[in-house]
Amino acid sequence: MSNFKKIVLSTVLFALTACGSEEKMPPDAFITTPQGPVQGVGTDDEHIYNFKGIPYAAAPIGDLRWAAPAAAPKWNQTRLAHTFGNRCMQPSDVEGGFFTRLIEGHGLGAIKNFLIRRAVAAQKPSPMSEDCLYLNVRSGNLGGEKKQPVMVWIHGGGHQFGSGDFNYYQNNALPKKGVILVTINYRLGAMGYMAHPALSGTDPNGVSGNYGTLDQIAALKWVRDNISAYGGDPDNVTIFGESAGAWSVTELMASPLATGLFHKAIGQSGASSYHLGQMDGEGVGWPSGYQTGSMVAAALGLENPSAADLRAVSAERVQSVITEEMSEGFHHIRDGYVFPENVGIAFQKGSYNKVPMLFGYNSDEGTLFFPDDPEPTVWLEGFPHNNGNANREETISYLSGAYPTQAENISNLYHLWEPSKIAVPYVKGGMHMMGDEIFGVNIRFVARQNEAQGEDSYLYFFSRIPPSEKQTLGAFHAAEIPFVFGSYEPILGQSDDDKVLAELMQNYWVNFAKTGNPNGEGLPGWPKHNDMHWMHLTANAGEESGAQAHIRKEKIDALEEGLLIKLKALEALQNPTQSSGPLAAPN
Repeated sequence: MSNFKKIVLSTVLFALTACGSEEKMPPDAFITTPQGPVQGVGTDDEHIYNFKGIPYAAAPIGDLRWAAPAAAPKWNQTRLAHTFGNRCMQPSDVEGGFFTRLIEGHGLGAIKNFLIRRAVAAQKPSPMSEDCLYLNVRSGNLGGEKKQPVMVWIHGGGHQFGSGDFNYYQNNALPKKGVILVTINYRLGAMGYMAHPALSGTDPNGVSGNYGTLDQIAALKWVRDNISAYGGDPDNVTIFGESAGAWSVTELMASPLATGLFHKAIGQSGASSYHLGQMDGEGVGWPSGYQTGSMVAAALGLENPSAADLRAVSAERVQSVITEEMSEGFHHIRDGYVFPENVGIAFQKGSYNKVPMLFGYNSDEGTLFFPDDPEPTVWLEGFPHNNGNANREETISYLSGAYPTQAENISNLYHLWEPSKIAVPYVKGGMHMMGDEIFGVNIRFVARQNEAQGEDSYLYFFSRIPPSEKQTLGAFHAAEIPFVFGSYEPILGQSDDDKVLAELMQNYWVNFAKTGNPNGEGLPGWPKHNDMHWMHLTANAGEESGAQAHIRKEKIDALEEGLLIKLKALEALQNPTQSSGPLAAPN
C-alpha cells in the first residue's frame, strides 16, 4: 500500500486555526437537555449559538481505552459549554515541505505567504488527550416550534489527525440556512483503530479495532437522544465528511450498528470501498489488524501482552512509537461485528444502510501529494518513472499487475510514458491518475451501487482554482471545504466567482440535508447520477457551474478494473465456494 499519511494532511494543515477562546454566554443560550442544563455561547450572528465540548460518551481512559464507548455523563449543575473539548491523541508533528507547497501553490506572493505562516505559527490548538469524545452544536433554532434538519460533520485526516473544532468547520453559514450543525471528535490512529488478540479477548463481542467508528455511532446515538433540546430533528439527520470523514460516511453506511441513526449521506473526496483490511488474516495486500497491533506491541517492548499490559502504557508512549507503516493499518477492518463485510463488498452485495447520497471529488486531488509520493496507483509500488520519465513497455508491464486488460489504455489516457526528454506529462498524468483512482473510482462505485439498490445518488466534480494567475494547486484535496462551510480565508484570494460558488454549494448541501434532493429555486438543475450525470462546480476557470455528463468516464471506467479485481479476490478468500463468478459494477 502507498503512504496514506500525505493523502490527508491538507485537511489538517489548511485549517488556519482551531478555536478555543471563551465567548459571551447570553441568557438565550441556556437550555435544559436530557444530560442536564447547558449554557452555550454567542456567535457573530444574533440568535445562533454554539455549544462547545459536550461529552457524547464517557472518557475512553483506563479500562475504556480500546473498548466500545460507554454511556455519556449526566449532570445537575449547569455545564458551561464555552470551550472546545480536547483533541484526540494524534501526531504532533506536521510536514513543513508539504505546508510550504500548500501555501505557495496559491500564488499569493511573499508578503501574504509570510503573514499566513505567522498566523499559523501563532495558533494554539485545543489540548490533546485520550479524554476526547466531545462534540459541538451550532443552532439558530433554540426553542423553535419546528425542529430543523441536523448535519453531523465527520472531520478528515486519514483517521490519524484532525479535530471537530477546526476553524474551517466552525462557521454559521449552514445554520443560517436552517440546519443544526454538529461537529464531532472521534478516536484516531492507534487509539481509534488498533486491533490485538488480547484486546479481543476482553471484548464482549470478541473483536477489537474500529473504535473510531464506534465513537461515531455513539455520537449519532447522542444526536438521536439529545438533539431535540438544541432545536434539531432526530428523524432528519445527514452525515457528511471529507477525506477520512467521507470514508467514515461509507463506513457508517456499511455498519449494521449504525442502522436508523442517519437518513442521508454526503461524502466529499472519499469512499472507503478500497480499504480491504481484516481483523486477522489476509486482506489482499492490506495489513491485518492483528498484524499491525502486534507491531505496536513489539515497538512498546511488550511480548505477548495482556489487555491490561497494553492499557497500562501511557497514551503519549503509544503515540511515540507509531510509524507510517503502522498507520497504514489504522483503518476500518472486517471484524464480523462492527463490519460484517468490508465497505466495498457491503456495497456490492447491497448489505448496507441505504440512504440518498451526494458524493464528489476535486479535479486536482493529487497536486499536494504526488511530489512526495510519485506513485500513480495505490495497488502497486515502484512505478518505473526513472526520475520523472517512463518507458512505454515498462509502464504497461508494471500497470498490468493491477490492470491486466486496461494497462495500455490507462498508460495512454494519462500519458504515463513519454520520450525521455519530456518529463512533465508523466507528472501531470500521474497526479490525475492518483486523484481519479483514490477518489473518483470509489466515489462513483458506491454511488452506482446505491442506485442499483433503488436509492438516489448525486455526484459532483469540483474544479475551482485559486484566483491568482500564479497558482499551481488547481482544485486540490480539501479545497471545497470552506465553500461548504462559508469559512474561506480572504487572505488566500477570494473572487466574485468564489462567492457565487460558495452560496451555490451551501444551498445544494442544505437542500439535500432537508429533503434528500439538492435542487431548489434559482439553482442550476442537478440531475440524479443515473450512471452519467455530474454537477460540475467551478470558479475562476472560465466556466460556469452546471450539470455535465460522463466526467472522466473513460478514465474511471478503465481504473475501476483494479478495484473490482481486488474486491473479487477478497470475496474469494472469505467465501471460496461462493465466488466463482465475477464481481462487477451494475450495468
